Amino acid sequence: MKKATIDIISLGCSKNLVDSETLMGLMEAHGYKCTHDSDDPQGEIVVVNTCGFINDAKEESINTILEFAQAKTEGRLKKLYVMGCLSERYLADLEKEIPEVDGWYGKFNYKQLLNDLEGSGERLEVRDYHRHVTTPRHYAYLKISEGCDRHCAYCAIPLITGRHQSRPMDEILDEVRQLVKDGTKEFNVIAQELTYYGVDQDGKQHIADLIERMADIPGVEWIRLHYAYPAHFPWDLLRVMREKKNVCNYLDIALQHISDHMLSQMQRHVTKEETYELIRKMREEVPGITIRTTLMVGFPGETDEDFEELKDFVKWARFERMGAFAYSEEEGTYSEKHYDDDVPEKVKQQRLDKLMRIQQNISAELEAEKIGQTLKVIIDRREGDYYVGRTEYCSPEVDPEVLIPTAERELAIGEFYDVKITDSEEFDIYGTTINL
Repeated sequence: MKKATIDIISLGCSKNLVDSETLMGLMEAHGYKCTHDSDDPQGEIVVVNTCGFINDAKEESINTILEFAQAKTEGRLKKLYVMGCLSERYLADLEKEIPEVDGWYGKFNYKQLLNDLEGSGERLEVRDYHRHVTTPRHYAYLKISEGCDRHCAYCAIPLITGRHQSRPMDEILDEVRQLVKDGTKEFNVIAQELTYYGVDQDGKQHIADLIERMADIPGVEWIRLHYAYPAHFPWDLLRVMREKKNVCNYLDIALQHISDHMLSQMQRHVTKEETYELIRKMREEVPGITIRTTLMVGFPGETDEDFEELKDFVKWARFERMGAFAYSEEEGTYSEKHYDDDVPEKVKQQRLDKLMRIQQNISAELEAEKIGQTLKVIIDRREGDYYVGRTEYCSPEVDPEVLIPTAERELAIGEFYDVKITDSEEFDIYGTTINL
């Protein structure tokens, strides 16, 4: 019997994307055909994987659900299911407000959708399946844990995903080996808080052990680390990064602020002095490291003096990659319950603009310093008159790219080339391949 086609729509972060890919692999192993983020979904069934982190993401998720609910009402769709963070957090309200949805699943029970589609009423045996990677074949996101135990004052993630849960190390390594067989060369390791990996299992941080074992798997060309936490940083991870050539000199670590006043208000459990020392030690232990961070302006109680400290910190640290955002009150968080959102929106935006102007100048200077260097580049795609690639210092979708003229020579997508950098802009750089 021919089974239905399922369109899966992923919203939110790369952790959500991994869940969608996992569901696709499971469904395909049981005979369903799946498509992902189709521009014009044609399947009989749509699954929307939602984000519930901040207001803009929640609004996008609800609008997407309503769009497909309308399609179902008009007969263009047979079934509509919703999974992910939004339904994990607001299930009761959503069921009442959007009755067109045939089934709601949270962050952790979405595999139950298979049983419900089969309609047997019995729990099916889950066959062996491979995750259906939707990114270009040569790179994938690798999720090593769920949840978070940090409980920062502004963050709703622990309310949605609960306590930190590390995946078994052998399970992760087996997935890496399978992905290598499928053609993956670059692994972007993701978690809400990757430096906490293993603590829930035996009280010890095992992220350095995990990355070291991953690096020893043949075929793993690049490993890149995302979403570290500054308090109780596992210093041995820097040794692994320095010694293992396939562990990229890249670390994504959200610092949020620098003034002791703000760090305390945010419940970050780290001080200004410790943060400065952390950056110094990273640059000393791993020469040439690229640090990506995220900063917040306009948190309740932020003074002009706090903001001046933040600007001085950005000028001192000269982050290779930096994003910033204005504080937005999130329902149920500590800050929503205990603080007044007292920084005017106009002031928040002014501070955000000032901070990003500082970073734009720093980014332009740092990218210009690459001119004349020869860097290892992986080719992601061809776009117009350029091949578009990345160095080890660039994560997919969020970081600067390397543009190489297509007229120069034919390059293979997913392959590595030595590229001499010839020019730069504020973010992207240009180069030419070295004939070997």
